Amino acid sequence: MGTADLIKIGISIVVFVICLVLNIHFKGIIKNLGDDVDKKTLKKKKRLKKLCFTGIIISIWFALGVFITWFSGKHLGTMHIEFSMFSDRSTVELLGFKLGETTIYTMIIVLIVTILCLLFRFLVFPKFKEKPEGFQNVMELCVETVESFCVDATGKKAGKSLAPYMFALAIYLIFSASFELFGLRAPTSDLVVTFSMGLITFVLLNYFGFKKLGIGGRFKAMGGPMVAMRPIMIPMKIVSDIAIPISLACRLFGNMLGGMIVMELLKGALGGYASGIPGIAGLYFNLFHPLIQAYIFITLSLTFIDEAMEGLEE
Repeated sequence: MGTADLIKIGISIVVFVICLVLNIHFKGIIKNLGDDVDKKTLKKKKRLKKLCFTGIIISIWFALGVFITWFSGKHLGTMHIEFSMFSDRSTVELLGFKLGETTIYTMIIVLIVTILCLLFRFLVFPKFKEKPEGFQNVMELCVETVESFCVDATGKKAGKSLAPYMFALAIYLIFSASFELFGLRAPTSDLVVTFSMGLITFVLLNYFGFKKLGIGGRFKAMGGPMVAMRPIMIPMKIVSDIAIPISLACRLFGNMLGGMIVMELLKGALGGYASGIPGIAGLYFNLFHPLIQAYIFITLSLTFIDEAMEGLEE
């Protein structure tokens, strides 16, 4: 450890001691103030106490950053970031097939969710109550909310059929994003995974479209009301439908990969001083942001499915 690092640690210790003493001092003053004290004075003392506490936290963070930088050699502004559209597929081989890391993570998510569902069904609530309470009430509210959302978007018959898949998809997206909290690549930052999800939406929209309208009605709706324009409109609509899974896949992939890159840039830019800050930023990029992306993906999927079931008005 060089002289500069020792000076930084010394400054941190001095600031820590001063802020700690002042914090204790203002705490004692506030405690000894009577009930008839002026509100402005009380507010000022509390503000000074909070400022001293903030100084304590910053001094600890700064000293910790110096030690981490010294041990790891990660200085401010030094970074090396590599990313690809697809995850590494040379790590695991099963029955002659090479599995990517995101494929393994997806299997882990499925296993975890399956175990939690079985525990919930057979241990937590082996017999559901007619009047739900506690956790059962929360779960039923979640199921009813998703079902209501799907029904409002695509109609009663299709919505009830789509609700279980959309609920499972939302859970998968949330669990997938949580992998970044452990320093692992989220499966949804792999274009193969997001394209697979988009492809499922493509299959569903065609399934429900042909099921409701029939083959003739589906192509008639794709061609529009003008008979003369149908030879042109139908191929254009087919190309448009084929673009749907690509659009959904690239949208989700780009947003999730972007969040991962921002987190890596933040860690690289701060170097050894990154302790704690990426964790706070991760609350958005790894929790709140994936919730938004799950909502957008599900909403767009339901919108495309509902559009495929719309026939021409006679």
